[in-house]
Amino acid sequence: MSGGDTQFRKGQSGNPRGRPRQRRPHISAFDIVFDKTLTVTQGGRERELTIDEALQLQTYQDALKGSRMAVRKVLKMIEKREAALAKKDTSPRAPVTVSRHHHADNADAAMRILGIIERDPKWGDEHPRDRVGTWATQAALSRPGRKKFDQKEIDDIRKFTMDADKLKWPRGRVA
Repeated sequence: MSGGDTQFRKGQSGNPRGRPRQRRPHISAFDIVFDKTLTVTQGGRERELTIDEALQLQTYQDALKGSRMAVRKVLKMIEKREAALAKKDTSPRAPVTVSRHHHADNADAAMRILGIIERDPKWGDEHPRDRVGTWATQAALSRPGRKKFDQKEIDDIRKFTMDADKLKWPRGRVA
């Protein structure tokens, strides 16, 4: 072979037919399968569903039957849907003003509703006084990892507990 005889000639393409065309541009095998449809009988009526829709429907049904994995999957689908809806919704929202009013009466009323404190009948209506319910004090005393109580603390606990005589003091924590 001399210098003039080469495989490629000057000015002529090495690929005269050009680049081959792609059969399906950027479509995966899963996309092809998910685009297929199934005929499903639901409630006595037939309807067409894609494979993707049928799998979602099956996941919902499994979740309703109690499958934990299906429940997790459904929750993830709901999360994705909510995120997409939030992204799509661009309407302006009115600002929300939050105000808090801290007052001892509010806390007292809440604790009365929950049964944590009760009105002490000994004090009457003229000078009402609240005391902590025995069960609430007992729950506090029974918490692990507490320090020992000295006599003044024991007296205060008895003073502010409704039926202090019914309390069971934890061993080793009373000084």
